[in-house]
Amino acid sequence: MKLEVEIISKECIKPSSPTPPNLKTYKLSLLDQVHLSIYIPVILFYPNQSTNQTVVDIISQRSHLLKQSLSENLTLFYPLAGKVKDELTIDCNDEGVFYLEGYSNCHLVDCIREPDVVSLQQLFPQAMTFQDPVEGDYVALIKVTSFACGGFAIGVLVCHMVADGTAFSAFLNGWAAIARKAPELVYPNFDAPSIFPQNDAFSKEAAKTTFSNAFKAGRCVIRRVVFDGSAVASLKAKATSSSVPNPTRVEVVSALLWKSIMTALKATSGVQKPNYLTHSVNFRRRADPQFTDSSMGNLFWGAGALCTAEETDLVYMVSKLREAIMKVNADFVKSLQGEGGFSNLCEVMKATAEELSSIESSFGMNFIAVSSWCNFGFYDIDFGWGKPMWVSSVGSSGDTESVFPTSLILMDTRSGDGVEAWVSLNKEEMNALAQDSELLAFASLDPSPLK
Repeated sequence: MKLEVEIISKECIKPSSPTPPNLKTYKLSLLDQVHLSIYIPVILFYPNQSTNQTVVDIISQRSHLLKQSLSENLTLFYPLAGKVKDELTIDCNDEGVFYLEGYSNCHLVDCIREPDVVSLQQLFPQAMTFQDPVEGDYVALIKVTSFACGGFAIGVLVCHMVADGTAFSAFLNGWAAIARKAPELVYPNFDAPSIFPQNDAFSKEAAKTTFSNAFKAGRCVIRRVVFDGSAVASLKAKATSSSVPNPTRVEVVSALLWKSIMTALKATSGVQKPNYLTHSVNFRRRADPQFTDSSMGNLFWGAGALCTAEETDLVYMVSKLREAIMKVNADFVKSLQGEGGFSNLCEVMKATAEELSSIESSFGMNFIAVSSWCNFGFYDIDFGWGKPMWVSSVGSSGDTESVFPTSLILMDTRSGDGVEAWVSLNKEEMNALAQDSELLAFASLDPSPLK
């Protein structure tokens, strides 16, 4: 059955207690300024596990509990109940999270047995775009869709200005903890803006211009490339070397996909160019002192690794990736803190831009963006009816315009030992990738999430 969702209600869920006057204005950090301000998307799918209630009763009770617990959680995560004021500020006015409820006659398993990227967009509270939010936009939007079987999906959009993937997960886990009356709640930390003070001299547009080729918008298609636990173990064994004796699952999957995408790009263009990969690195536990997982804001950095045409061996690419990731260390994080953080950040960005410009002017270059959401705890989000059966990070609809037409989002699999990669490429490149025998020896393309 084709997925169709009817909107049942629209409202704003406000914090259960008003935000104090001294917290009404939330200033973003320097790192919040640097990163893109688009909305981060996620959809959580939950089956109906009740055997002694009618679907009508289940939906009614769930609706009340989700709204009530969200309201309580927003008292803690108060910036998410506000509105965007400008590029530097959130107005914590308690206007609330935009909240939709929908209903589908479809059964949940029919919706995700062979998930369609375009149809899944109906489960978001608004259409996904890659435009920066403007004054008056909601910081967070939520849509809860109930299915005929009693299962449900929660589609959430949170503005990247206030949260990265780790912070996003903390917000959702905090909401779930209140809903299921967990003994320990999630308390957010909002210290980042004081540790990484913002600077109004920073120009996001200038930064985009500097890295214009990395942010070239283009049309892309999205496919899921899934590595199960045994495939990851085999990849680790293949990628182990004296330089990287303990490769992680994220490193080996990223490296293999990087290698395969390079092959696809060459096959479609006829030219082998250097490939520059930026890989998001959560530095909360790399800093000294460390940040908690519930520290809000954008506490990550894009580690850059360059691969030329001469070297595409998996071991080599894993070592290049590890080398880049290790540079995002405590000293690097410290250099971005305090009053000197802005000038140090500008130096880092300038040096990177000059290096890439030099290579690109000589050889041309392909850019690949990788964002890893592995180990973020999305499969732990339990509202009291069990953990999600699937978590989707789909952020655009099929053949669509994207600011990152060549990109990967890495997610955990439900078992926790695999990786589900959401790959964005143009149609010709994706067709070439789908024929890569080395990739297909380890991964499945678009398998059913029910398996």
